[in-house]
Amino acid sequence: MKVIDFDEEELQIKKNIQNARDAIKDVEDLSDFADKQSNEEDDEVPTPKDILKEVLGVVINVVICFLVVFLITHYVGQRTVVSGSSMEDTLSDGDNLIVDKISYRFHDPERFDVVVFPYQYEEDTYYIKRIIGLPGETVRIDSEGTIFINDEPLDENYGTEVILNNGLASQTITLGEDEYFVLGDNRNNSTDSRFDAVGNIKGKNIVGKAWLRIYPFSDWGLVDNLE
Repeated sequence: MKVIDFDEEELQIKKNIQNARDAIKDVEDLSDFADKQSNEEDDEVPTPKDILKEVLGVVINVVICFLVVFLITHYVGQRTVVSGSSMEDTLSDGDNLIVDKISYRFHDPERFDVVVFPYQYEEDTYYIKRIIGLPGETVRIDSEGTIFINDEPLDENYGTEVILNNGLASQTITLGEDEYFVLGDNRNNSTDSRFDAVGNIKGKNIVGKAWLRIYPFSDWGLVDNLE
């Protein structure tokens, strides 16, 4: 005869019920995890519309940045680097400048402005010099290096030394409409309006006025205040 221990059987039944409950809970947990993972996958996978919006946003930002840079560099100002020593002691080789490209849209260049203009015999090459003679004036440099404007000595102290080579200006030069006579401040180490390679500069060809020296940081300042 088989003896049944009800206490043991009851414990077994309770254990089986608990195991069943645990199994159901595990299934529910797996189901929740699957749903959560599915939702995360749905969140992570962008729709074609989302991708298009993202691409359009990037394109629009790039276009806006390009237009801003284009407008600033072509109509307002741009950075340029001095190469050479023709403007010493005012400006030195390696100086970084901001060139003002908008002022001359409202007024003509003035005497002693430091201007940037293209070198006519070499593409993508620009010169930086100081305006000495204005449209309609006469310019002459005598054998002692004195500059005459309309036969009157010019009062200026930008040149670092007495001019030794007066070049074309040994004879009186008459500036035409929109023509400017320019010199480098380092008068004996400058190719400027005294020589055929540069000659008189047309105002329409002037890129802009050297406005601000931004580097070296120790020499930061407005070019107008540099002497």
